[in-house]
Amino acid sequence: MEKIKPGSLKAWFTLPRFQFLPLTVIMVSLGTVIAAHEGHFHLGHFFLAMFGSLLVHMTVNVINDYYDYVGGIDLATQRTPFSGGSGVLPSTLLKPKQAFWFATICLLIAMVIGFYFVMVKGWLLFPLLLVAGFSAYFYNVYLSKLHLGEIFAGLNFGPLLVLGSYYIQTGRYSWEALVASLAPGILTSNLLLLNEFPDWEADRKGGRRHFVISLGKKGASYLFVAFLIASYLCIVFGVLTKMMPVITLIGLGTIGFGWKTAKGALKYYDRIEQLVPVLGMNVITILGTQALLVVGYLMAIFVL
Repeated sequence: MEKIKPGSLKAWFTLPRFQFLPLTVIMVSLGTVIAAHEGHFHLGHFFLAMFGSLLVHMTVNVINDYYDYVGGIDLATQRTPFSGGSGVLPSTLLKPKQAFWFATICLLIAMVIGFYFVMVKGWLLFPLLLVAGFSAYFYNVYLSKLHLGEIFAGLNFGPLLVLGSYYIQTGRYSWEALVASLAPGILTSNLLLLNEFPDWEADRKGGRRHFVISLGKKGASYLFVAFLIASYLCIVFGVLTKMMPVITLIGLGTIGFGWKTAKGALKYYDRIEQLVPVLGMNVITILGTQALLVVGYLMAIFVL
């Protein structure tokens, strides 16, 4: 952070944490390829939905930075490449008000895009957008203090994004899109869960309430492994029930990474320095599994 000048363009580009946005790209792509597998695809709507979803993700990242800074959490936490926020506000590279308005403008633009799709595709999309918008903006203020943080993270960057992207292409919802979104949603919850380990003390003092605080690090590490196993079982369930194409079993290809991540979480849950590489392995496991599901559906469209 010391190499970035206050108020510089680099500071603005650091604030939204672009390195985490591939999660949204994959989720929107998954909902879209499921629709394409059924014969529905509109390129313009895909790109517009992607843009709007990325704006919401940036809203989440920046508004969380703002409230964590104002609440003192980011001033007390030990930052890692995967947790602790962008570091822009604690380093005084931008003013808190600038971050607040950046997040607000991103969400307002996303709302305009969402309203367009409601008008074009139907009002059944509105409840989904309402939940997504509320949880994105008020995650830090309310949800993260009510033991709902991990749940809503998985819901938003799982079922809501996949179902929303699917609906934008088809004008309806489907059980297949829901079932296919379960594993990605659980994995996203796991992403947040493991990233909370380094921050748990600062989060506790800052008024947050999440599984790591309520269960303790050791108990939360077991929950992490249970979630990881459940995500792979969801893929198997989707195929066995014929809700998902058999080729989507390719999503199980990250089990080796998942095994290493699980062992690391159980072994290093209370040692931050040793846990950091495990956090990186977790990202590979999560994004890899989700991306392979997209590849599976593409293969079902173009190969099988």
